Amino acid sequence: MPCMSNMDLDNADITGFQRNVYRALMRVPAGRVTTYGRLAEAIGCNSAQAVGQALRRNPLAPAVPCHRVIGGDLRIGGFAGERDGAELRRKRALLAEEGVTFIGGRLAEASRCVSPSRA
Repeated sequence: MPCMSNMDLDNADITGFQRNVYRALMRVPAGRVTTYGRLAEAIGCNSAQAVGQALRRNPLAPAVPCHRVIGGDLRIGGFAGERDGAELRRKRALLAEEGVTFIGGRLAEASRCVSPSRA
């Protein structure tokens, strides 16, 4: 996957809020996931939905790995603004390539879910 530096992120045509979300998300390594809520908390935001909207508009994927964000109930959540279909299959495939799997619709290994501040 392409690597993005903070300098690249600083020069990207995105809002300050998106920059904060993406910078925190970049601390989540391959093979791990975080939740919309944990990501919001890491940047001092009270809205997991606002974080979801920033990720939905992510022009820097996959360098900014929005596929590593799942729902607070440890379900896969959405991807690229979709809740099912081809995009969600793509998210599941990207996570599987990193060793992250789901059983019965939920994250198979809860220990793979981390907070960006501790990733």
